[in-house]
Amino acid sequence: MTAPPLRIGVDARELLGEVTGVGRYLGELLRRWVARADATSRQFILYSPRPLDIDLSPGSTIARVVDGSAGTWWEQTALRRAVRADRPDVFFAPAYTAPLGLGLPFAVTIHDVSFMAHPEWFRPRERWRRRFLARRMSSTASVIFTDSEFSRSEIASRLGVNSERLIVIPPGVAEAVADAGRDRSTSRERLVLYVGTLLNRRNLPELIAAFAKATDAHADARLVIVGGDRTWPPQDLSRTAAAYGVERKVELRSYLSHDALRELYARASVFAFLSEYEGFGLTPLEALTAGVPIVVLDTPVAREVYGDAADYVGVGDIEAAANALRRFLDSPASAREQLSRAPAVLARYSWDRAADTTLQHIERIAR
Repeated sequence: MTAPPLRIGVDARELLGEVTGVGRYLGELLRRWVARADATSRQFILYSPRPLDIDLSPGSTIARVVDGSAGTWWEQTALRRAVRADRPDVFFAPAYTAPLGLGLPFAVTIHDVSFMAHPEWFRPRERWRRRFLARRMSSTASVIFTDSEFSRSEIASRLGVNSERLIVIPPGVAEAVADAGRDRSTSRERLVLYVGTLLNRRNLPELIAAFAKATDAHADARLVIVGGDRTWPPQDLSRTAAAYGVERKVELRSYLSHDALRELYARASVFAFLSEYEGFGLTPLEALTAGVPIVVLDTPVAREVYGDAADYVGVGDIEAAANALRRFLDSPASAREQLSRAPAVLARYSWDRAADTTLQHIERIAR
């Protein structure tokens, strides 16, 4: 007799709406899981509070709509009831937390513990919620995935998770533009690009200050900042740009389609990501795939992830950041040395490898 398929429940709410960050992470995994040669041996039950707009194999997936608002209350009440009623063999939560009291093995991905390392970046209620649930995940999850060795050490020390349950699986990186190798001297503009959620730890006011200093002689220079605003305490970046006299040079976009992002990557001369705390930091790698040099803060996780394929500046060193931006804006050819080292760094990151390894551990805890 043929064995019944392994039933894997998945919290799929991150695939709703404008998919970024964790939603992209989950989407990349799922697309590979349902395309495997042995896909019929598994069935993924995708739970979300509204219908998903994603094209996945109907033979390998079941979309389960559980009405609600997609927040923590939905997770801990409606989602928990639905999962307990369906009784999958194992459950996977890709975004930090899972329902408590599921009564079955589950895996959770904790991408970082910034809410513990820097609580001042979070509203009091959100800080309490995140810390409470992270502590419960650390004691009840069958396995915890994270993205980097830096994040592994932070989770181990701050949540007390032992090494047997804490697994590092770096995400993959997809090419941002198909023609990344074309001649930079003719295809690039004086454009500085940032892509990612707007968070205080990413020092966007400092980026604007460095951009203003780097481009004071260039009226055609532009800084494009793409990402949803989740700053706390709130930061008014439009006001910051006005204060530095570059309000006409700075463009803020909350979200762009994949095609629109590809176009920006293809035109940018430099990508800036001045983050002082990350669990990984994926968008600078995507910039490298597009042939865009990156300027990042000199932190342990940045050194781990980007290696020698980045220009590093110190925290708070606006002058150094401005000099790095100016060099790449004024002389596109200056990026050649950094970009020549990018292929070896990018080879470390594979969505196929991440999907296979993640699935192996989910199946292991199911058994």
